[in-house]
Amino acid sequence: MSQKQLIKEVRIVNEGHITEGDVLIVNGRIEKISGSISDPNAKVIRGNGKILMPGVIDDQVHFREPGLTHKAEIYTEAKSAVAGGITSYMEMPNVKPPTITNELLEEKYAMGADRSLANYSFYLGATNDNTEEVKKVDIHNVCGVKIFMGSSTGNMLVDNEKTLENIFSSSPILIATHCEDEATVTANTEIYKAKYGEDIPFTAHSLIRSEEACYLSSSFAVSLAKKNNSRLHILHISTGKETGLFTNSIPLKEKRITSEACIHHLWFSDEDYEEKGALIKWNPAVKTVDDRSKIWEALLSDKIDVIATDHAPHTFAEKQNKYLNAPSGGPLAQHTLVAMLDFYHQGKISLERIAEKMSHAVADCFQIDKRGYIREGYHADLVLVDLDKKWKVEKLNILSKCGWSPFEGHQFKSSIEKVWVSGHLAYDQGQFDESLKGRRLQFDRS
Repeated sequence: MSQKQLIKEVRIVNEGHITEGDVLIVNGRIEKISGSISDPNAKVIRGNGKILMPGVIDDQVHFREPGLTHKAEIYTEAKSAVAGGITSYMEMPNVKPPTITNELLEEKYAMGADRSLANYSFYLGATNDNTEEVKKVDIHNVCGVKIFMGSSTGNMLVDNEKTLENIFSSSPILIATHCEDEATVTANTEIYKAKYGEDIPFTAHSLIRSEEACYLSSSFAVSLAKKNNSRLHILHISTGKETGLFTNSIPLKEKRITSEACIHHLWFSDEDYEEKGALIKWNPAVKTVDDRSKIWEALLSDKIDVIATDHAPHTFAEKQNKYLNAPSGGPLAQHTLVAMLDFYHQGKISLERIAEKMSHAVADCFQIDKRGYIREGYHADLVLVDLDKKWKVEKLNILSKCGWSPFEGHQFKSSIEKVWVSGHLAYDQGQFDESLKGRRLQFDRS
């Protein structure tokens, strides 16, 4: 990495404004932002009027390592993320063995240090019997504790109410929840098995993992958080009804209860199951056009705080199974920012709001130290975007190890040109520089 890099003539999207200027990077940090900067010792990179945004921070990914590396691995998925403009990610504990002790958590951090091109953090997973591990988690070095309040992950389901009460009352750190009511999902599954046997259509997914299942669990999590003054973050909101659980009446930094929208719930609806089938089978399910509209409304009104991917690859062969055996999840990290830029081109969201929801707000929500903004003194996590360079998603340009995408065949209107991770130009017009790895995220919490 050149000790000094000078990015010239860019349109900087940051903190609600777009300004024209230059950015000087020194030793991995943003040294200066100004209308015009000269430095004879800096390597000059000309932006030619393109858009410079803060790197995306993705608070929910599943990179499948250890134990599930036939689907994905930290090395491949971090590269995929960087190519998509994601400079930092927070990865989930449902691997093999699951990340449910602080010792196993540190082993994953060692993997990240060794293999991840992007900056990284890893959640500690909660179970019905590891509350003591939750209490010991390091608030400055770990993003949060993950609770699966739904059947998405089998043995990591936390369904004991006393345990949940203990975790919500004693966790020293943000609690991130997957909220679907297990009993409701199980009952709905039996109804559809009785009707269709093994041939349940994928169109039933949003009816099995229903609005009721999501709302019962989300509202229960909110009630626990309010009772215990917990710091709760509800992941992947999929229904309009759930958006009523959140407020926009106070600033994000003062919220104790926050929420996330994922790109698939903003892009797809149940009308797409007929064509896409298992390729858009996620938990919680993609639901109705009306749900999608209300999620958008909540996102733009600040009831929903951040945008994430829930990047969760499975092999294409696994996805070819019938409904009951086709796993839920799919690869999204490479295409989420460009998907949001398509919405910008449609007039649905501004560039400033994309930067807010994918970078600023995530940094604020998790109290990440000196990332998420283009500010002097901050780590230089940056994305140079060509708004007008179209490209089509094809098998040959999909970087996730699983080799497929629900966006395959779609032509995006914008391209990611360059990506800096902690000041290192890690991605440049299709080429990676892997000579430096990403860094462990730090959190400014007391």
